[in-house]
Amino acid sequence: MKVLTINSGSSSLKYQLIDLFENMVLIRGMVERIGMEESSHSFDRGLGKLTKEVEIPDHRAALEEVLSTLVEPGRGPIASLEDVDAIGHRVVSGGEYFTHSTIINEDVLEKITLCAELAPLHNPPALHAIYACIELMPGKPEVAVFDTAFFTTLPPRAYIYPLPYEYYTDYKIRKYGAHGISHRYIALRAAAMLEADVRDLRLITCHIGSGASIAAIDHGVAVDTTMGLTPLDGLMMGTRCGTIDPAVVTTIQTRLGYSPEEMNIIMNQKSGLLGVSGISSDMRAVVEAAKAGNERAILACELYAYFIKRYIGQYYAVLGGADAIIFTAGVGENSDYIRNACLAGLEPLGIVLDQQKNRIRTGERIISEDRSRTKIMVIPTNEELMIARDVERLVGGN
Repeated sequence: MKVLTINSGSSSLKYQLIDLFENMVLIRGMVERIGMEESSHSFDRGLGKLTKEVEIPDHRAALEEVLSTLVEPGRGPIASLEDVDAIGHRVVSGGEYFTHSTIINEDVLEKITLCAELAPLHNPPALHAIYACIELMPGKPEVAVFDTAFFTTLPPRAYIYPLPYEYYTDYKIRKYGAHGISHRYIALRAAAMLEADVRDLRLITCHIGSGASIAAIDHGVAVDTTMGLTPLDGLMMGTRCGTIDPAVVTTIQTRLGYSPEEMNIIMNQKSGLLGVSGISSDMRAVVEAAKAGNERAILACELYAYFIKRYIGQYYAVLGGADAIIFTAGVGENSDYIRNACLAGLEPLGIVLDQQKNRIRTGERIISEDRSRTKIMVIPTNEELMIARDVERLVGGN
């Protein structure tokens, strides 16, 4: 079965064509700067990365570019779009409507639209891509795979906010989480690496990238996560502030006269690593500046690691211990500097990092000392494979 996976952002479209029978990726790529100048399409058909500049005014045009690349005569991985059996879309928020991945129909599209305010940078682009697929590949089964679905198992004590209860009953103001596809994948991979059943483990999974979240997984079931009503909550991120005193928002609005929309931009796009360091939202640039002695960069790294350490401690308490702590995504997989900073001092809890193993750069690996009661692991995430497997499960027999 060949599955096309699509992950649409506000100005990007990431994709893979996966042959599940052969267990291989036929092509992977990304269209970037959609609707902007200097838009580009980068892809890899297994022979190295190629990049070309193309005019991409919208997500439909991005999909047209992708599909033409799939069937490019003599070069594309497939001869015809008929070779694509189904399409899987990453959708960030399904609200309380969806507890599992689902085949897309008109009712599903309506509910994804209703959830757009919970993920305004992600749900609308996902809808654009879905409608484009319906138009350009009519009749192909399409599946929505929701980041929030993994966290519909959270108990009320974890997802209810201590606000007047009618805000939840009337307006569904609650914690929904995000990155659920990634957390689910690395939990299953961690169990496989430990030669255990995920239902026998207590795991703290750390998806640390430009966007970042941590989840507490108790015997295979998510019981808490750091992102909340929207992806703004929880950890300090590349440009997001994460958890702050809510009164900070109203204080800044009162003193500076900012509108809610302006505050939203500040907290989502001008804060985090970028806001504190004044250098970049890219951890690599901030760490480089910190090592060179830049005081604000040092502070940004310390804050970033402190947020992670604080939540690891919280979830260690929630779970009553942890069998493993797993790091994934851009920073989690690649920054030994941040992993060391956020785990330092946790040795009394039985969390002991092996400094030499921590400097290893690639692959799935255990980086804790042998004496560590809690395993520390690095597992590259693979959301696309999880999406493809869900598609196979739902439409593979059709």
